[in-house]
Amino acid sequence: MKKLINDVQDIVPQALAGYVASCNGLTLMPDTQTVIRSDIAAVVASGQVAIVSGGGAGHEPAHCGYVGKGMLTAAVTGDVFTSPSAHAVLQAIRAVAGQGGVLLIVKNYASDLANFGQAARMADAEGIPVECVVVDDDIALRADAPAGERRGIAGTILVHKVAGAAAEAGRSLAEVKNAAEAAVSDLGSISIALSPGVAPAIGPSQFALTEHEMEFGPGIHGEAGLKRVPVERARRLAHNMVVRVAAARGFGPDDDVMLMVNNLGSTSLMELSIMTGDALTACAGLGLSVHRVLCGTFLTASDMAGVSVSLLRLDSARLEALDARTLAPAWTSPGRRGSGLLSIGAGGDETGAAPNAGRGRDCMEDNHD
Repeated sequence: MKKLINDVQDIVPQALAGYVASCNGLTLMPDTQTVIRSDIAAVVASGQVAIVSGGGAGHEPAHCGYVGKGMLTAAVTGDVFTSPSAHAVLQAIRAVAGQGGVLLIVKNYASDLANFGQAARMADAEGIPVECVVVDDDIALRADAPAGERRGIAGTILVHKVAGAAAEAGRSLAEVKNAAEAAVSDLGSISIALSPGVAPAIGPSQFALTEHEMEFGPGIHGEAGLKRVPVERARRLAHNMVVRVAAARGFGPDDDVMLMVNNLGSTSLMELSIMTGDALTACAGLGLSVHRVLCGTFLTASDMAGVSVSLLRLDSARLEALDARTLAPAWTSPGRRGSGLLSIGAGGDETGAAPNAGRGRDCMEDNHD
């Protein structure tokens, strides 16, 4: 395994230190692996809702790259593919909590749910208002799979953006949570891998592929996917991915959506661009109206070769949130398709919550699968 590292035990702190040194507006909390906004004192004093997310390292630029005005207030990083401890999350909550309270955005993995949930309950006991939103956008598993099996993957970044914009606009903790949960309900993603990743300090993924195979629906920690299939042309692959996501989330003709094509680690921009064009063609074939497009590296699985495709249903409030200004260094303003303001369906209230959206999973509950 060839990696540009020093000592294995120093991978995460050195990576975070280097990243923070290259970005404006970020700082590392002393003696932690938590990145926070450098203007945190002003943020706390303003009384706005703070947003905290995180998880194991190995998904860069997630999650520290999404810390900044208009997105996350702090990102807590564990070791490679390892959840941060409850103590680390609690430290972050205490550091960013103001009058508005704290929203935790957590990917749907057992260790993240346990540690973020424990930290939330401890913070609540200290009198800090805390709420949780759990992201489970991976549709690789069957629709009736238990909630605990539906993983959180690259679409999490879009939830960060929606929630961050609501917080920046001065919305209450309940309103920010509602906007984030509604986005999760209208979000679906799926991944493919051409080769498994090799993570520093962890080693190879949990699957191996021959020269003529690819993994359909792998996880972002190297978990095996839904099935192993022959390598096929980008056009057919993009079509299959878009069709699966649209079917899983009930997207149909004339639905307004955002498309995100994400590099899982070592996929070239040329390949990403081809996949993006083919995914747009697939969306058009289904009658979907794509108004915003992201193509790039947003949440990785170490150096896995492959892509994920995400679709997010849009309404006017959500579109405004996605277009809102942010200083988070890893966020890229999405490409705009169509003209001007959209006369898209009034599917939500002013918080972005769909009127019939069900209550999302909450990491503060003890009864997780």
